[in-house]
Formats: sequence, structure tokens, C-alpha cells
Amino acid sequence: MEIAIFDIKGKETSRKITLDDSVFGIDPSMHTVYLEIKQHLANKRQGTHKAKERAEIAGSTRKIKRQKGTGTARAGDIKNPLFKGGGRVFGPRPRNYSFKLNKAQKRVAKKSALSAKVKSNALKVVEELKFDEIKTKKFVEFLSNFGAENKKCLFVLGESNNFVYLSSRNLQNVKVVNYSELNSYDIINASEVYLFEHSVEKIENNLKK
Repeated sequence: MEIAIFDIKGKETSRKITLDDSVFGIDPSMHTVYLEIKQHLANKRQGTHKAKERAEIAGSTRKIKRQKGTGTARAGDIKNPLFKGGGRVFGPRPRNYSFKLNKAQKRVAKKSALSAKVKSNALKVVEELKFDEIKTKKFVEFLSNFGAENKKCLFVLGESNNFVYLSSRNLQNVKVVNYSELNSYDIINASEVYLFEHSVEKIENNLKK
């Protein structure tokens, strides 16, 4: 499949790039995409939530009233979960939410997400962006050339470029990642995906393994 390459001013050039159909043209498996997104979000959870249970509450263990003859339910100590300030029953405890997902499934998920973006015309290939200084204003100008100032955008670099990354860091709806950091969540979460020219071949090599 061939698509046009855009210059940094948002105009189509006369050049075209051939995208590998085995990466960018498959029939998307959205269930596999869902699994990778679920894993990505689960791995980001800290899992440090904790509530004190009955044995962990500070308080007296004295029986607060006699067992019978009060006309009310029997009760033990003040740490009873039914009382205000008592321990919580089956409260949350620290845990690890991460789970395993096969590498082959992750590759299928990324290919499916990229193919879905291609089918919806939400993926563009752009000439390399070269900044010689950290300048957010220049990146905003670059976005405006594509009419993407108010859209969630994902930019994929072929190699690390701190000038581009740091120039975009303060922009709320923009995320810049290296090709090796690409994941289904970022692809699906973005309204438009922009691949810099040198990243295309590296993405294809990564996902064809």
C-alpha cells in the first residue's frame, strides 16, 4: 500500500512511501488490542491501596457491653466493623495488577491498531522534523500546519531526538515516543498518528519478527 509523504508544512510532497501490508494492512483484531490496552493500564497501577482491618485498628479489646439482656445485638470490642471507627471487612490490600501477555499477541495488537488508523485515514507519514533548539512555539507551529492544534496526536520518532521531545512536552494533547516505545493504548488514544519517515522501516522490522 502506498501513501503520500507530507512535509513539515503540512503539504503533500510528490514522494510516496510503501507501507508493508502485513503490518499496516491487516484485518484488525480489536480483542487483541483490548488485551494489550488492559495490560498497559494494569501495569501502570501502583496497587498501594490499603485499609485497616479489625486486627490493625488501635483500640481497646474490652467487651463494651454484656452479652445478653440489653435488647440489642451482641457486640465484642470497639473495633467491631459495625461501629464508627471500626476495622473494615475484607478491605483493599497492596497487590500487583500486572499480568502476562505473549509477545506475539502484542505484535498483533500493535499491527491491528496501526491498520485501524490507516483504514480511518488517521495515519500520516511526515518528513523528519529537525529542531536545533528546544522551542515549544516551533512545535505548535508545526501542529498548526496540519490543523492538529486541538487534536490528540501521537508522533513516532525513528531515533531519539531530545529537541523534538522536549519541545512537545508541555503540550497537553501531544505525545512523542520512540518507535520502540509504541503501544496500542497510545495509538488508539490518539485522534491522529504521525510517523516520521525514518520510523516506518523500523516499526515494520519490529513487528514482522
